[in-house]
Amino acid sequence: MNTSKSHRKIGYARVSTIGQTLEHQIEMLKEYGCHRVYCEKASGADTNRSELRKLIGNLREGQSIVVTRIDRLARSTFDLFAIVKNITDKKAQFYSLAEPWTDTTTSTGRLMLAVLGGLADVERDLIRTRTSEGRARAIAQGKKMGRPRRITDIQRLEIIQKRANGETLEKIAQNFGINSGTVSRIISKSQKNRNKPLCNS
Repeated sequence: MNTSKSHRKIGYARVSTIGQTLEHQIEMLKEYGCHRVYCEKASGADTNRSELRKLIGNLREGQSIVVTRIDRLARSTFDLFAIVKNITDKKAQFYSLAEPWTDTTTSTGRLMLAVLGGLADVERDLIRTRTSEGRARAIAQGKKMGRPRRITDIQRLEIIQKRANGETLEKIAQNFGINSGTVSRIISKSQKNRNKPLCNS
């Protein structure tokens, strides 16, 4: 392996909005010695950051990813830990200019990574708890969970009427922007309900 190549510093610069500029970050990273800087304009919460994916995908053992601040890399503890662990799993390093304690080549940096892992677990549990509590409250308030129905009750009645008038499943489906299988299920369900007794004997 070529040692001079393997220890190169690679920068990552990000801004959240189109109106913001990357120049200051790029200048700082190049001054620090980054031979290349990957840049993108995307939200830190966006998991589909193409330049970051490309950077990590091209990362080699001994290289180091450098950012001006850790919030340029991630906006949550969970995401930060996942990204930095991905970097270290490739035997590469991570460093933030504004937070020197993040240097994963040092014992302090490695301790930081372990602490991040614990915090990420706590954050994951809190998210899971909040989600469960929110779901329970919604159900208690009578809200239906899951995907919303694409067809309203009025549209269902229209579908049933159109079918009763002799229109084909395909034509009805085309008119309502759904597939013919959905139309068939609506018709079938209406027929079952019609044949169902009004009360139990």
